[in-house]
Amino acid sequence: MKRIATVAALVAAGLAALPALAADTISAVYAFPKTVVYSKSFIEFVEKANAAGKGEFTIQLRGGPEAIGMFQQGNAVRDGVVDMIYGPCSFYAAAMPECDAMVASTIDGPTARKNGGVELFNQIHQKRMGVYYLGWMDSGIKFNIWSVKEPKFDAQGNLDLRGVKLRGNPIYNAFFEKTLGASPITIPSTEHYTALERGTVDASGWTQIGIMDLNWDKYLKYRIEPAFFSTDLGVVVNQKRWNSLSPKTREILQKVAIEHEVSSVKALAELRVKEFAELERRGLKVVTMSPEAAKRYLAGARASTLARMKERVEKAGGMENYDRMIQLFTPN
Repeated sequence: MKRIATVAALVAAGLAALPALAADTISAVYAFPKTVVYSKSFIEFVEKANAAGKGEFTIQLRGGPEAIGMFQQGNAVRDGVVDMIYGPCSFYAAAMPECDAMVASTIDGPTARKNGGVELFNQIHQKRMGVYYLGWMDSGIKFNIWSVKEPKFDAQGNLDLRGVKLRGNPIYNAFFEKTLGASPITIPSTEHYTALERGTVDASGWTQIGIMDLNWDKYLKYRIEPAFFSTDLGVVVNQKRWNSLSPKTREILQKVAIEHEVSSVKALAELRVKEFAELERRGLKVVTMSPEAAKRYLAGARASTLARMKERVEKAGGMENYDRMIQLFTPN
């Protein structure tokens, strides 16, 4: 009996010394520098997810664009170089043309989650890129054109961009070119400060928040209203990696993502109010178009972007989802 007890004790001790079953480890990168509000929001999501999934999984942050270039991250998650990315859908819209429906959206993430828009978006992501669309984060924020110099308008009140060196970006180049007649210069956000400093650009499209994070307000002194479009920031996971995760890990990740979709809308809306007030305190001026010009401006933004989407979808195939995406993401 003593021998049996001794053996049992040794076995128990040995089992206790064995490492626990390995938890899922998920590598992740984000599109913008760490100081930008959107990156901070994603890092907050990761912290929430890791806390909720303690013992089940860990999301390991590899960094931002310094780890993988912001325009290369879509290919990286598709190819399994990294498990998860956070950034604008428009950065990989060449492979996922339905991103433009989100760009032109008139609703926010929680609404798209309820009406089935996010689920359809996820299905198309899986089909086109082999990735799982976890959630539309940080929605409800729009874009403005910000300018170093006081903007000009024509006789009809339309924005006149003749001679303006306008910084572009994949999310709004179609609008700038087709509707506004501009020739935008595509410059990553990481290089924009230097471009402003050197006078390479003197106007830029950017979201309603985050200008001060990047110190662009040192040069950009005018905000042109109305705001247009919607942020298209999402969390995407490589499909094979998603399928390999434990059911518990997938359940927790999805739950936390949905919660963050809701909380980030409220947090960023509050931040927008604060930042607008602070920018005006610093001397930034707001220039607002006439109601008629604003209506034409917004209609042009939507039309040019959805036209680009249609052209790309026709080439890529999958027109069966075109009308449904527009119905779900731009219901009004």
